[in-house]
Amino acid sequence: MTTVPIVPALTRLAPVGLGELIDRAALQTRVDRKYLVPAQALPGLLERLAPHARVLDIDGERTFRYESVYFDTPRLASYHCAAYRRRRRFKVRTRTYLDSAQCWLEVKISGARGNVTKHRLPYHPGDRATVHPGRDFVDDALTRESIGPTAGSALDPVLVTRYHRATLLLPDTASRVTIDTGLSWRTAESALCLPGLAVVETKTASAATAVDRVLWQEGLRPVRISKYATGLAALRVDLPDVPWRRTLRRHFRGTAPSVGSAPTTSPRPEQETSCV
Repeated sequence: MTTVPIVPALTRLAPVGLGELIDRAALQTRVDRKYLVPAQALPGLLERLAPHARVLDIDGERTFRYESVYFDTPRLASYHCAAYRRRRRFKVRTRTYLDSAQCWLEVKISGARGNVTKHRLPYHPGDRATVHPGRDFVDDALTRESIGPTAGSALDPVLVTRYHRATLLLPDTASRVTIDTGLSWRTAESALCLPGLAVVETKTASAATAVDRVLWQEGLRPVRISKYATGLAALRVDLPDVPWRRTLRRHFRGTAPSVGSAPTTSPRPEQETSCV
Protein backbone atom coordinates (compact mmCIF):
# COMPACT_ATOMS: atom_id res chain seq x y z
CA MET A 1 0.00 0.00 0.00
CA THR A 2 1.39 3.39 -0.97
CA THR A 3 1.54 5.87 1.89
CA VAL A 4 1.98 9.61 1.94
CA PRO A 5 5.31 10.93 3.30
CA ILE A 6 3.82 13.01 6.10
CA VAL A 7 6.07 11.65 8.84
CA PRO A 8 8.63 14.49 8.52
CA ALA A 9 5.84 17.04 8.98
CA LEU A 10 4.47 15.11 11.95
CA THR A 11 7.84 15.19 13.70
CA ARG A 12 7.55 18.98 13.95
CA LEU A 13 4.42 18.70 16.11
CA ALA A 14 4.60 18.34 19.89
CA PRO A 15 3.76 14.79 21.02
CA VAL A 16 0.87 13.58 23.17
CA GLY A 17 0.58 10.15 24.78
CA LEU A 18 -2.37 7.84 24.32
CA GLY A 19 -3.55 8.16 27.92
CA GLU A 20 -3.64 11.96 27.78
CA LEU A 21 -5.35 11.92 24.39
CA ILE A 22 -8.10 9.68 25.74
CA ASP A 23 -8.49 11.73 28.92
CA ARG A 24 -8.76 15.04 27.09
CA ALA A 25 -10.66 14.10 23.94
CA ALA A 26 -12.55 10.83 24.43
CA LEU A 27 -15.73 12.26 22.82
CA GLN A 28 -17.79 9.10 22.48
CA THR A 29 -20.66 11.44 21.50
CA ARG A 30 -19.46 13.96 18.96
CA VAL A 31 -19.92 15.84 15.69
CA ASP A 32 -17.74 14.64 12.82
CA ARG A 33 -16.71 16.67 9.79
CA LYS A 34 -14.93 14.83 6.97
CA TYR A 35 -12.78 16.26 4.20
CA LEU A 36 -11.09 14.73 1.17
CA VAL A 37 -7.69 16.37 0.92
CA PRO A 38 -5.10 15.90 -1.85
CA ALA A 39 -2.25 13.89 -0.40
CA GLN A 40 0.36 16.39 -1.50
CA ALA A 41 -1.35 19.13 0.54
CA LEU A 42 -0.90 17.34 3.87
CA PRO A 43 2.63 18.52 4.77
CA GLY A 44 1.60 22.15 4.30
CA LEU A 45 -1.57 21.60 6.33
CA LEU A 46 0.42 20.07 9.20
CA GLU A 47 2.89 22.93 9.13
CA ARG A 48 0.06 25.44 9.57
CA LEU A 49 -1.37 23.39 12.43
CA ALA A 50 1.89 23.12 14.37
CA PRO A 51 1.00 25.96 16.79
CA HIS A 52 -2.42 24.45 17.52
CA ALA A 53 -1.94 20.67 17.53
CA ARG A 54 -0.13 17.82 19.23
CA VAL A 55 0.30 14.42 17.58
CA LEU A 56 -0.27 11.00 19.11
CA ASP A 57 3.12 9.40 19.72
CA ILE A 58 3.50 5.78 20.86
CA ASP A 59 7.08 4.56 21.32
CA GLY A 60 8.31 7.08 18.77
CA GLU A 61 5.76 6.14 16.09
CA ARG A 62 3.27 8.70 14.81
CA THR A 63 1.39 6.83 12.09
CA PHE A 64 -0.38 3.52 12.65
CA ARG A 65 -1.93 0.83 10.48
CA TYR A 66 -5.66 0.23 10.82
CA GLU A 67 -7.97 -2.46 9.49
CA SER A 68 -11.76 -2.33 9.76
CA VAL A 69 -14.15 -5.15 8.88
CA TYR A 70 -17.74 -3.96 8.35
CA PHE A 71 -20.71 -6.24 8.92
CA ASP A 72 -24.20 -6.03 7.50
CA THR A 73 -27.37 -8.08 7.13
CA PRO A 74 -27.96 -10.19 4.00
CA ARG A 75 -30.03 -7.32 2.56
CA LEU A 76 -27.55 -4.64 3.68
CA ALA A 77 -29.73 -2.90 6.28
CA SER A 78 -26.87 -0.74 7.55
CA TYR A 79 -25.95 0.38 4.03
CA HIS A 80 -29.53 1.17 3.03
CA CYS A 81 -30.16 3.16 6.20
CA ALA A 82 -27.27 5.39 5.12
CA ALA A 83 -28.21 5.45 1.44
CA TYR A 84 -31.77 6.53 2.20
CA ARG A 85 -30.66 8.96 4.93
CA ARG A 86 -32.62 7.40 7.76
CA ARG A 87 -32.72 9.68 10.79
CA ARG A 88 -30.95 7.09 12.92
CA ARG A 89 -28.35 4.87 11.32
CA PHE A 90 -25.90 2.25 12.53
CA LYS A 91 -22.65 0.54 11.63
CA VAL A 92 -21.14 -2.60 13.08
CA ARG A 93 -17.44 -3.24 12.59
CA THR A 94 -14.29 -4.61 14.11
CA ARG A 95 -11.31 -2.30 14.19
CA THR A 96 -7.84 -3.78 14.48
CA TYR A 97 -4.73 -1.77 15.27
CA LEU A 98 -2.33 -3.84 13.22
CA ASP A 99 0.86 -2.54 14.83
CA SER A 100 -0.23 -3.47 18.36
CA ALA A 101 -2.60 -6.35 17.50
CA GLN A 102 -5.34 -4.73 19.59
CA CYS A 103 -8.90 -5.13 18.37
CA TRP A 104 -12.33 -3.73 19.23
CA LEU A 105 -15.86 -4.59 18.24
CA GLU A 106 -17.71 -1.31 17.64
CA VAL A 107 -21.29 -0.21 17.12
CA LYS A 108 -21.65 3.35 15.80
CA ILE A 109 -24.97 5.16 15.93
CA SER A 110 -25.57 8.30 13.86
CA GLY A 111 -28.38 10.48 15.15
CA ALA A 112 -29.87 13.91 14.68
CA ARG A 113 -27.68 16.93 13.78
CA GLY A 114 -24.73 14.71 12.89
CA ASN A 115 -24.14 13.39 16.41
CA VAL A 116 -22.31 10.06 16.57
CA THR A 117 -22.28 7.67 19.53
CA LYS A 118 -19.82 4.78 19.63
CA HIS A 119 -20.04 1.61 21.74
CA ARG A 120 -16.83 -0.47 22.00
CA LEU A 121 -15.95 -3.92 23.27
CA PRO A 122 -12.39 -5.34 23.52
CA TYR A 123 -12.14 -8.15 20.98
CA HIS A 124 -9.77 -10.94 20.05
CA PRO A 125 -7.94 -10.12 16.80
CA GLY A 126 -8.49 -13.68 15.60
CA ASP A 127 -12.24 -13.06 15.69
CA ARG A 128 -12.21 -9.82 13.73
CA ALA A 129 -13.96 -11.35 10.71
CA THR A 130 -17.00 -12.43 12.74
CA VAL A 131 -19.40 -10.84 15.23
CA HIS A 132 -20.40 -14.17 16.75
CA PRO A 133 -18.47 -13.84 20.05
CA GLY A 134 -19.83 -10.30 20.54
CA ARG A 135 -23.33 -10.66 19.16
CA ASP A 136 -25.00 -10.03 22.53
CA PHE A 137 -23.00 -6.80 22.85
CA VAL A 138 -24.10 -5.66 19.38
CA ASP A 139 -27.77 -6.42 19.99
CA ASP A 140 -27.68 -4.73 23.41
CA ALA A 141 -26.09 -1.56 21.98
CA LEU A 142 -28.65 -1.33 19.17
CA THR A 143 -31.52 -1.94 21.57
CA ARG A 144 -30.32 0.75 24.00
CA GLU A 145 -30.12 3.18 21.08
CA SER A 146 -33.65 2.23 19.96
CA ILE A 147 -32.35 0.64 16.78
CA GLY A 148 -33.25 -2.99 16.30
CA PRO A 149 -32.83 -3.90 12.62
CA THR A 150 -30.51 -6.86 13.14
CA ALA A 151 -32.53 -8.87 15.65
CA GLY A 152 -32.73 -12.38 14.26
CA SER A 153 -30.68 -11.47 11.16
CA ALA A 154 -27.22 -12.65 10.25
CA LEU A 155 -24.40 -10.11 10.31
CA ASP A 156 -21.79 -11.04 7.73
CA PRO A 157 -18.48 -9.39 6.79
CA VAL A 158 -19.14 -7.19 3.75
CA LEU A 159 -16.17 -4.83 3.35
CA VAL A 160 -12.60 -4.55 4.63
CA THR A 161 -10.78 -1.21 4.73
CA ARG A 162 -7.13 -0.53 5.47
CA TYR A 163 -5.24 2.73 5.92
CA HIS A 164 -2.55 4.54 7.89
CA ARG A 165 -3.74 6.99 10.54
CA ALA A 166 -2.19 9.93 12.38
CA THR A 167 -4.19 11.41 15.25
CA LEU A 168 -3.95 14.99 16.46
CA LEU A 169 -5.10 16.59 19.70
CA LEU A 170 -6.23 20.22 19.63
CA PRO A 171 -5.76 21.21 23.30
CA ASP A 172 -7.68 24.50 23.08
CA THR A 173 -10.95 22.72 22.22
CA ALA A 174 -10.17 19.20 23.51
CA SER A 175 -10.88 17.96 19.98
CA ARG A 176 -9.36 15.18 17.93
CA VAL A 177 -8.39 15.14 14.28
CA THR A 178 -7.57 12.01 12.30
CA ILE A 179 -5.64 11.92 9.03
CA ASP A 180 -6.02 8.71 7.03
CA THR A 181 -3.74 7.92 4.10
CA GLY A 182 -3.01 4.87 1.95
CA LEU A 183 -6.74 4.15 1.72
CA SER A 184 -7.93 0.81 0.34
CA TRP A 185 -11.23 -1.09 0.20
CA ARG A 186 -11.81 -4.79 -0.47
CA THR A 187 -14.85 -7.02 -0.93
CA ALA A 188 -14.85 -10.71 -1.79
CA GLU A 189 -14.92 -9.80 -5.49
CA SER A 190 -12.80 -6.67 -5.97
CA ALA A 191 -10.73 -3.93 -4.41
CA LEU A 192 -9.56 -0.38 -4.99
CA CYS A 193 -6.98 2.04 -3.61
CA LEU A 194 -6.86 5.84 -3.48
CA PRO A 195 -3.23 6.70 -2.70
CA GLY A 196 -3.61 10.29 -3.90
CA LEU A 197 -6.26 11.25 -1.35
CA ALA A 198 -6.47 11.54 2.41
CA VAL A 199 -9.53 11.61 4.64
CA VAL A 200 -9.20 14.30 7.30
CA GLU A 201 -11.84 14.08 10.00
CA THR A 202 -12.44 16.52 12.84
CA LYS A 203 -14.19 15.16 15.91
CA THR A 204 -15.55 17.81 18.23
CA ALA A 205 -18.35 18.41 20.70
CA SER A 206 -19.88 21.01 18.36
CA ALA A 207 -17.84 24.07 17.34
CA ALA A 208 -15.49 24.13 14.38
CA THR A 209 -11.83 23.45 15.13
CA ALA A 210 -8.66 25.19 13.98
CA VAL A 211 -8.31 22.41 11.40
CA ASP A 212 -11.77 23.13 10.00
CA ARG A 213 -10.92 26.80 9.66
CA VAL A 214 -7.61 26.11 7.91
CA LEU A 215 -9.31 23.75 5.46
CA TRP A 216 -12.06 26.29 4.79
CA GLN A 217 -9.42 28.91 4.03
CA GLU A 218 -7.96 26.50 1.46
CA GLY A 219 -11.36 26.19 -0.21
CA LEU A 220 -12.09 22.70 1.15
CA ARG A 221 -15.51 21.95 2.59
CA PRO A 222 -16.90 18.93 4.45
CA VAL A 223 -17.97 16.12 2.14
CA ARG A 224 -20.32 13.22 2.49
CA ILE A 225 -18.12 10.17 2.76
CA SER A 226 -18.37 6.99 4.76
CA LYS A 227 -15.53 4.50 4.58
CA TYR A 228 -18.13 1.76 4.61
CA ALA A 229 -20.97 3.11 2.50
CA THR A 230 -18.96 5.14 -0.02
CA GLY A 231 -16.41 2.39 -0.45
CA LEU A 232 -19.09 -0.25 -0.94
CA ALA A 233 -20.95 1.98 -3.42
CA ALA A 234 -17.72 2.43 -5.39
CA LEU A 235 -17.26 -1.33 -5.65
CA ARG A 236 -20.94 -2.25 -6.04
CA VAL A 237 -22.41 -0.23 -8.89
CA ASP A 238 -25.77 -1.94 -8.36
CA LEU A 239 -26.35 -0.15 -5.04
CA PRO A 240 -28.14 3.20 -4.55
CA ASP A 241 -25.54 5.94 -4.04
CA VAL A 242 -27.36 9.29 -3.97
CA PRO A 243 -25.80 10.70 -0.73
CA TRP A 244 -22.25 10.14 -2.03
CA ARG A 245 -22.75 10.54 -5.77
CA ARG A 246 -20.79 13.79 -6.04
CA THR A 247 -17.91 12.34 -4.01
CA LEU A 248 -17.96 9.15 -6.06
CA ARG A 249 -17.90 11.02 -9.37
CA ARG A 250 -15.08 13.33 -8.33
CA HIS A 251 -12.82 10.90 -6.50
CA PHE A 252 -13.84 7.25 -6.95
CA ARG A 253 -15.37 6.75 -10.37
CA GLY A 254 -12.76 5.92 -12.96
CA THR A 255 -10.59 4.24 -10.32
CA ALA A 256 -10.57 0.69 -11.61
CA PRO A 257 -10.86 -2.13 -9.08
CA SER A 258 -7.38 -3.56 -8.53
CA VAL A 259 -8.45 -7.13 -7.80
CA GLY A 260 -10.99 -9.13 -9.73
CA SER A 261 -13.73 -7.25 -11.51
CA ALA A 262 -16.66 -5.14 -10.46
CA PRO A 263 -19.89 -7.06 -9.86
CA THR A 264 -22.33 -7.12 -12.73
CA THR A 265 -24.85 -4.31 -12.52
CA SER A 266 -28.24 -5.53 -11.34
CA PRO A 267 -31.56 -3.85 -10.59
CA ARG A 268 -31.53 -1.62 -7.52
CA PRO A 269 -31.99 -3.92 -4.51
CA GLU A 270 -35.06 -3.58 -2.37
CA GLN A 271 -34.56 -1.40 0.70
CA GLU A 272 -34.66 -3.36 3.94
CA THR A 273 -37.73 -2.04 5.69
CA SER A 274 -36.55 -3.08 9.14
CA CYS A 275 -33.84 -0.43 9.25
CA VAL A 276 -36.08 2.11 10.94
